[in-house]
Amino acid sequence: MRLSLRVAILLVLALSLTAVAAGQKPSTAPAPLHKPVPRKRYCQPDGGFCFKYPGSWTMLGEVYDGNGVVVAPPQKLDKALWDEITVALIVPPSEGDEEPLSLDVIIEQASKSMREGGQAFETLQRQQRTVDHKPAQMLKVRYREKATDRDWVEEMVFIQGPDREIYSIALKCSPESLARLGPVFAGVLESWVLPEPEPPAGAEEEDTPKQTTPPSKAPPPSH
Repeated sequence: MRLSLRVAILLVLALSLTAVAAGQKPSTAPAPLHKPVPRKRYCQPDGGFCFKYPGSWTMLGEVYDGNGVVVAPPQKLDKALWDEITVALIVPPSEGDEEPLSLDVIIEQASKSMREGGQAFETLQRQQRTVDHKPAQMLKVRYREKATDRDWVEEMVFIQGPDREIYSIALKCSPESLARLGPVFAGVLESWVLPEPEPPAGAEEEDTPKQTTPPSKAPPPSH
């Protein structure tokens, strides 16, 4: 009798374990992949720079007399307080004997402007960069803007073009938005390019000398 009771208990335990195992089926489905965020592409007219930005962002308008644009994510604040990214040609190629401005001079001018318009100015980082195989410098600062009484972080990358012109890619955002917008800014920076200039028509024929086959010498007369 005791043996039968023991067998019955073991049978109940075995059935319980089987039911639990059946409810815990191993997951064989692969982990869901993150879909790439769709991006828009902007190219400045007349063969200027190109870059990509998130598809959900808005083009706010042109700056620097049409030499640049401002893009921003959707926000509910007054536009004066919006986080934004500006991409622009800020120094055109020098003309004649005019001395071109260096990246160091541009950074000093930008720092001076922000110091005058803000307070508690602090340089967070400055380093050499390369963007689209071109020399660049990055400046990252934090300050409180006098006009809006708002704290800002600005990360600016200045790029020197082939004709000593200078481009700027700049993120301006609140300190709280930096962790979220920093990767977006890095994506804009990585996508920024200057289109390769097309060779003028007929340049290949003019630059490549035609190869002519020298006339073959007649064999000497046999005696």
